[in-house]
Amino acid sequence: MYEDLTVPIFLNSLILLKHKELVSCVGWTTADDLYSCSDDHQIIKWNLLNGETTQVAKLPDDIYPIDLHWFPKSFGGKRQTHAENFVLTSSDGKFHLISKTGRVEKSVEAHCGAVLAGRWNYEGTALVTVGEDGQVKIWSKSGMLRSTLAQQGTPIYSVAWGPDSEKILYTSGKQLIIKPLQPNAKVLQWKAHDGIILKVDWNSVNDLILSAGEDCKYKVWDSYGRLLYSSQSHEYPITSVAWALDGELFAVGSFHTLRLCDKTGWSYALEKPNTGSIFNIAWSTDGTQIAGACGNGHVIFAHVVEQRWVWKNFGITLTKRRTMEVRNVLNDAVDLLEFRDRVIKASLNYGHLVVSTSLQCYIFSTKNWNTPLIFDLKEGTVSLILQAERHFLLVDGGGLYLYSYEGRLISSPKVPGMRTDILNVQTISLSNDTLALRDKSDEKVIYLFEPLAGKPLGDGKPLTHKTEIMEIALDQKGHTNERKIAFIDKNRDLYITSVKRFGKEQKVIKIGTMVHTLAWNDTCNILCGLQDTRFTVWYYPNVVYVDKDLLPKTLYERDASEFSKNPQIVSFAGSQVTVRRADGSLIHISISPYPAILHEYVNNSKWEDAVRLCRFVKDQTLWACLAAMAVASKDMNTAEVAYASIGEIDKVQYISSIKDLPSKESRLAHILLFSGNVQDAETLLLQAGLIYQAIQVNINLYNWERALELAVKHKTHVDTVLAYRQKFLDDFGKKETNQRFLQYAEGLEVNWDKIKAKIELEIARERERAAATPAVRASVTIQR
Repeated sequence: MYEDLTVPIFLNSLILLKHKELVSCVGWTTADDLYSCSDDHQIIKWNLLNGETTQVAKLPDDIYPIDLHWFPKSFGGKRQTHAENFVLTSSDGKFHLISKTGRVEKSVEAHCGAVLAGRWNYEGTALVTVGEDGQVKIWSKSGMLRSTLAQQGTPIYSVAWGPDSEKILYTSGKQLIIKPLQPNAKVLQWKAHDGIILKVDWNSVNDLILSAGEDCKYKVWDSYGRLLYSSQSHEYPITSVAWALDGELFAVGSFHTLRLCDKTGWSYALEKPNTGSIFNIAWSTDGTQIAGACGNGHVIFAHVVEQRWVWKNFGITLTKRRTMEVRNVLNDAVDLLEFRDRVIKASLNYGHLVVSTSLQCYIFSTKNWNTPLIFDLKEGTVSLILQAERHFLLVDGGGLYLYSYEGRLISSPKVPGMRTDILNVQTISLSNDTLALRDKSDEKVIYLFEPLAGKPLGDGKPLTHKTEIMEIALDQKGHTNERKIAFIDKNRDLYITSVKRFGKEQKVIKIGTMVHTLAWNDTCNILCGLQDTRFTVWYYPNVVYVDKDLLPKTLYERDASEFSKNPQIVSFAGSQVTVRRADGSLIHISISPYPAILHEYVNNSKWEDAVRLCRFVKDQTLWACLAAMAVASKDMNTAEVAYASIGEIDKVQYISSIKDLPSKESRLAHILLFSGNVQDAETLLLQAGLIYQAIQVNINLYNWERALELAVKHKTHVDTVLAYRQKFLDDFGKKETNQRFLQYAEGLEVNWDKIKAKIELEIARERERAAATPAVRASVTIQR
């Protein structure tokens, strides 16, 4: 089913005229205050709250401004001391450091010819300028030259910093060039357009690059120079592009044209204002409005409205900057939500709507839209809202804040040196008992926190992978000890692992390749993803910890070629998956509801109902899921039935032999062996005092050295180990070469009758002990 959503967001635009000549550049100092510079030499401040405009400064007649950029206000939650200044580049070869009041603090001779662009890095520790002379120069924040990074033969029209402030992106005719600051580092260069490139922007959150040129196209690239989207050819050259701070949207400006686009490139909305060319676009810090510098002396302001949020039977639309419309599709009831300030971010999930405005946070229950819980925000620049069933997370420039749905601050987890402003839904995930986030400074590391305490989980060690991690997602249901995290790495491999670490090593298991996007179900632990040209559902991902052989049998796959290039999973609620295609349209995929029902039965230990469901549905996938679930829950009767139904006769026989073992400890240990957890099985047997059984487990697995080590340590069954070892070698016609075995074999006679008698005695003792102390023995459990 296709749903056309090519225009879910519109631009409400307002054009104001205060300049007499072409406006070359604009920049926001707060979410409501904008500065604009023009060829009429005026610097004007615009206040959107009261509609006032003020002339801040009048530049000398020989200075024509070209570009301006405000010093970054904060970094990693710290306020910057120079934040009241901006850099202004001009046609006389200089850049000027100008204060908020319009006073020129410093003018620096920078280039031969006009300085075409200037940008502060994210930390505010360096400034890059480019000019008509084809040079790229790096300056200190006080205006001292540090280095000339590059020298081209053609003018450089635009420049941008990489997300880590370690690389510079700049234009060179039809080419784009990424040059690291480190000397002798590899330079990346590629032909990006068929005409001169006029503007570039590089987003720090999604790591994507925008370019626009005289070939009348705008394009989206990844940081390796791979083309992700190319627009149709427009009527006129594209003169400006700019990312919103959160990386979800970008704006495009051309002659009489203003366009709003999704990060994947497709267009949400198009306006045709009478402005001439829009030479520069700036997004406000809260991402709700943009300003454009227009060729006919206008400054255009546009507000993002008509955003939509959907959950179950509720659809919510931001109709105005301060008004939301709630529609219940079951009874067509409509509620209007009015806010004191403009809406910045919102999230609808788990029966609650969370809305952040510029000053406050509102929490609505879907059962009652009339009386929201309201609390004040420290900062009005919330960049992300993430919801779990019991609480939600607010992310702003100052940090991470976890709140209950009653509006109570639960905790504020902290990672030293982390830039919270670049976190997005791919790099942070929340469940009822875990908060996971990937740090930009080391993309191989996932930090795990306990939400209620705000402290690192377990021993405090983060989860480390061998390659960079691109996307993470926590499952939402089940016990804390069984919480799983799925992640996609740079090679597009999908892995799953336990959040809690049991034992020395954390088992990280690969369950998929070429996975581009993934999502957990909101009601049970089912995972779905788009895998190359297939849509895949892992009905029971935990199967890899129980019986790896069953993994292919617990999957549902279908062709996904209809989704075209770069689709994204938007949500996975109930039995419906929503996928957004590269052109912006939504596709809804329905999967079988039976696996979710099976999960519910198993979670409530309704094994008979689970078996009945499988018999009713008659689906091998469901039986395979039940087999793994039963083994994980140590219900071997159900496991035997399920394995028999999928024709795994050898495993049925092994389970039958487990059921005949004399003690509960032996049965639990062999269940762990069945799941491949040899170390856990041995530990359990040793803790229960079943030394022989621990030795026999290692003999059966041909772990000869470990079997001998246990026998020597506990001074029992050394002859048993040597006897089985000798039999093994004789079967293959080999001679003993291991010095340790040769040493213990000296002077020791192997008598199979004595060994068999000892083994029978051990089994008899185990039966007696199990019969004598059933209550104590029944309490032994093992955690995986």
